[in-house]
Amino acid sequence: MDAVAEIKSRINIEDVVSEYVQLKRSGRNFKGLSPFTNEKSPSFMVSPEKQIWHDFSSGKGGDIFSFIQEVEGLDFKGALELLARKAGVDLDDFRTKNNSESSQKNFKDRLYRAIETAVSYYQVQLTKNTTALKYLREKRAFEKQTLIDFRFGYSPESGTALYNFLISRGFTNEELLKAGLVTKRGLELRDMFRGRIMIPLLDAQGRPVGFTARQLKDNNNSPKYINTPATILYDKGRQVFGLSQAKEAIRKSGFVVVVEGNLDVVASHQAGIKQVVASAGTALTTYHLKSLQRFTGDVRLCFDEDRAGQEALERSIPLAQSLGIELGIISIPSGKDPDELIRKDSKSWQKIIEQSQYMVDWMIEKVASNEDLTTAQGKRQFSAKVMALVKLLKDPIEQEHYLKLIAKRTNTSYETIKEKFQQSAGNANKYLRKIKNKVNEPSNVLEQRIREQHLLAMGMKTEEVGKLLVGLPLDVFSDESRETASYIQQHPGVSPIESEYAKMLTLLFEEYYQHTALDELVYQAKMLLARLVAEYAKDKKKTLASELSTTEDGNQKTILLAIKQLDDLVSQFSKHN
Repeated sequence: MDAVAEIKSRINIEDVVSEYVQLKRSGRNFKGLSPFTNEKSPSFMVSPEKQIWHDFSSGKGGDIFSFIQEVEGLDFKGALELLARKAGVDLDDFRTKNNSESSQKNFKDRLYRAIETAVSYYQVQLTKNTTALKYLREKRAFEKQTLIDFRFGYSPESGTALYNFLISRGFTNEELLKAGLVTKRGLELRDMFRGRIMIPLLDAQGRPVGFTARQLKDNNNSPKYINTPATILYDKGRQVFGLSQAKEAIRKSGFVVVVEGNLDVVASHQAGIKQVVASAGTALTTYHLKSLQRFTGDVRLCFDEDRAGQEALERSIPLAQSLGIELGIISIPSGKDPDELIRKDSKSWQKIIEQSQYMVDWMIEKVASNEDLTTAQGKRQFSAKVMALVKLLKDPIEQEHYLKLIAKRTNTSYETIKEKFQQSAGNANKYLRKIKNKVNEPSNVLEQRIREQHLLAMGMKTEEVGKLLVGLPLDVFSDESRETASYIQQHPGVSPIESEYAKMLTLLFEEYYQHTALDELVYQAKMLLARLVAEYAKDKKKTLASELSTTEDGNQKTILLAIKQLDDLVSQFSKHN
């Protein structure tokens, strides 16, 4: 996978575009007002499925890179660097001397093998360390089979034990550094993890891609938990701990529970409650939620009741709403960690996770407990905070329900609350990023681009229209569309494979023409074709007329013949009508 593909796999186009354009769901796509024209009715479309955008008012469109180039005024390299930073992709990892796709794959395979070998090594070391085993078996009450299933291990304290072992197995310094297994201090390479309980982190296919490591001996000068640093294989913002082991249970139960601690997951699985995962020591992200959404739309969070845990819950709510996920909140009455409750009474844990509170109701209760609703200030702050969440709800009936609840809790009329809500919703776009490259194009350029896109969209999806283009000079079309036009002339009614431009035309066809009768499509295509050829001929004849006034007599016949051929071309395609 190259850098472009890696970035696209990590970033959703709708998330990036929504930083610049206020988008609203429209069927499978998103729609908003064009950032490039002054349109009043939204015609700017984003397709999450195709990962493309298209602005019908200006004819512009493409993938995530072309969008950033347009709005930020960057060339492709600048857009690549900006999106790489946003995606957490290190471009240096793709700038090797031999950067072919096969060499990249081979290099990643070597990293997978290095981490797999490290997992096996740490497992063996655990069997040799009685202190680590005692901690896991007695203090954490993990059974032997649980330690085997989750592949627990132990990293020796020496500082170079793993490094020496992997070098002896034929791995290189570069491979170990890129896999996050060792770290460089000065000129010396040392093990990344020392004296810690090791828990492998697996990708969606169940392959180890890194580790979470817990202190065995208390040390206030060192964090209790550390994870593998970001690598080609491991990205903490995308890692869902326990998902590969939990996915079948999630499908069967219809919901998933997300906890903070990886060991909470292990304890729950051991108790037979396996639809439980963790966000691998980081705040819940859009990528975490999308990974879970593949298996269920019912996500239930059980985070600590401290300030950090509650803030993490609040940050998750708008993310879940934007994805259409039903988010529930699980509260443990005793204030204990899930691990503690599970060890004491696993049946209570099972009961609690089945009785989650809908996130909006949870948020309302939390905000209400922190505000004095007998005062004007308290009512204002309460209503503002809850309205910000209600704005994210997609169902108007659900919105009305909570607006009435706000009115009731603040002892205010529903009409007043609704008016404030509508005012705040109208101001939502003031937080959008500024478009840095808004260029006013000549109207003839814009109109020509739109004409050819509509014509090619119909020709790509309808054989009868595609055949109308056969014999048409390719220079009638702009540079960006010429390759697609050539393909349609050779394959009428067939879409070019793996073409971003073709994907954009497909989106256009689906939006405007998919329910149009064939005879009407052919009629509209003929009209567009005649206008396209007429404008092409007019521009060409203007250039030829200028040449005619300055050319020598010997060349005048050639120019006049060219003008005659243009007239014949216009006549030929106007007869289609």
